[in-house]
Amino acid sequence: MRNQNLFKDKVVWLTGASSGIGKELSIQLAGLGAKLVLSSRKEPLLESLKNDLINQDEHMVLPMDLAAPDGFEALRDKVLDRYGCIDFLIQNGGISQRGTAADSSEEVIRKIMEVNFFGNVLLTKLVLPELRKSKGQILVISSIAGKFGFFLRSSYSASKHALHGYYESLALEEEDNGISVTIACPGKINTPISTNALGADGQKHGQMDHNQETGMPVGVCVSQLLKALSKKKREVLIGNKEIKAVTLKRFLPALFWRIIKKQSAT
Repeated sequence: MRNQNLFKDKVVWLTGASSGIGKELSIQLAGLGAKLVLSSRKEPLLESLKNDLINQDEHMVLPMDLAAPDGFEALRDKVLDRYGCIDFLIQNGGISQRGTAADSSEEVIRKIMEVNFFGNVLLTKLVLPELRKSKGQILVISSIAGKFGFFLRSSYSASKHALHGYYESLALEEEDNGISVTIACPGKINTPISTNALGADGQKHGQMDHNQETGMPVGVCVSQLLKALSKKKREVLIGNKEIKAVTLKRFLPALFWRIIKKQSAT
């Protein structure tokens, strides 16, 4: 298989590995022979995941907080001490939102940007020299909210829009250095992202939204992600009929805005 050829024995550093898309990426990549660096804030969940993976001794648990970039250099050095290289960086870690723009506190706005944008790009910046050496790849998990704004997602959507600008620029700049960048925009995927989303007051939303409950199975989503990565696609939309909204906005914007305002926020 093409994916096996691409990922076998490659070192893949994966943020947000403890649940949802990140967890499923870990499972499928381990099955394809990759050596995984599993990162998130939740070390017990990472250890449990590692113990369930194929070839568990090939993988590394590396707890990290994307809101604490001062520690990134030491973490990168631990990866290099263990493996000597980094072939793939998968930027999946992040936090969602369920609060209006008017009600969301400054603390919530700043936290979402700190985790989803600043932490993300500062880690990439540190890993970039290693990816140049390996002619490596970056997979950025954005969102359909990175293509248009939506109810209760103002800061989350802003952080994802920012990732598009940054990584589209990075892809152009680093192409001659052998690095390729894929930006993925999942729509409604069956993961706990809504459960962990921040409300306007900074508390967790604490419930699974209907949109997530009825969304694309995470295994199907990840299979499509890995296919896009293997083809070095610049951007990929993943989901069901909701991803058609991106095309609608581009070609029929007036109709798009009439339809989107009628959609459920949860």
